Amino acid sequence: MSQYTVKNLEDKLKEQLQAQYVRAVDESDGCGGKFSVIVVSELFRGKPLLQKHRLVNKALAEELQQIHAFSQKTYTPEEWEKVQQEQ
Repeated sequence: MSQYTVKNLEDKLKEQLQAQYVRAVDESDGCGGKFSVIVVSELFRGKPLLQKHRLVNKALAEELQQIHAFSQKTYTPEEWEKVQQEQ
C-alpha cells in the first residue's frame, strides 16, 4: 500500500511545476498504488510531450518508486483551454 494520496500528488505537482491546474485521481480503490493526473503548467510551453512527461516524473520521482501504475496528461494553459472547449 502506498503512503501517497491525491492531495500529496496535487500539492507537489502544483509546487514543483508551478501548475495552474492539477487533478489527480486514485484509481486503485484506495490502496494508493494507481494514479492518473492532469497537469496544466506554463513550464510545458514549447516542450514536446516526452519532455513534459519527464518533468512530471522528475517532480514525483520519490512517489513513483511506490506507485505501480501512473498515467498523465500534460497541457499548457492554451492547450487545456482548447480541451475544455471541445468537451
